Amino acid sequence: MTIWRKSTRSDDAGQGGACIELADLGTSVGVRDSKAPRAGHLNLTRADLHQLTSAIRGSQ
Repeated sequence: MTIWRKSTRSDDAGQGGACIELADLGTSVGVRDSKAPRAGHLNLTRADLHQLTSAIRGSQ
């Protein structure tokens, strides 16, 4: 069974409900939209996820 987790900050009123969920899929990390979990997910390597989060933090 895959356990999907979302940030505790995902319920912040100022975010407009925009959040993602992550799951450890063994050799990759699953990333999906928490508002549409049945729409599918992306599989990212841990290195790709780190690169993505670093880029997001750098753009703020």
